[in-house]
Amino acid sequence: MAKRIKNQEQYEALREQGYSKEKSARIANTENSGEKGGAAEKYEDRTKEELYQQAKKVGIQGRSKMTKDELIKALRNN
Repeated sequence: MAKRIKNQEQYEALREQGYSKEKSARIANTENSGEKGGAAEKYEDRTKEELYQQAKKVGIQGRSKMTKDELIKALRNN
């Protein structure tokens, strides 16, 4: 059974930008989808532990063996 996309317009825009179906759906289904928010801290400014915890939260495999740069790349491509 297909999940319903809460913000179809945003989902389609994200897909056009090259985001994966999974990531586009996750973003488009957030509670405040489509609303502008504050600026997030850049990945480069975060500690490796903070990046690791974020990678764990989103389910990135192999994160325990990744360097800080590899964690950043994995988070950006997830």
